[in-house]
Amino acid sequence: MTDGRTRKDIKPGMAVSIVLKQDQRTGKLTRGIVKDILTKSPTHPHGIKVRLVDGQVGRVQKIED
Repeated sequence: MTDGRTRKDIKPGMAVSIVLKQDQRTGKLTRGIVKDILTKSPTHPHGIKVRLVDGQVGRVQKIED
């Protein structure tokens, strides 16, 4: 299992668990498929920001198999 802090590990079409902005306090994860990678830097300490195919935006916490 890979965490979502490295941009090169994440590709559109992958299944990931993200934390939505409104869920950052609780840490509730949302599963989905990556549509777009929004973070430009190669790494981010809180997770790479992505948009899922359903339009939700959040930071990747883990990459699903």
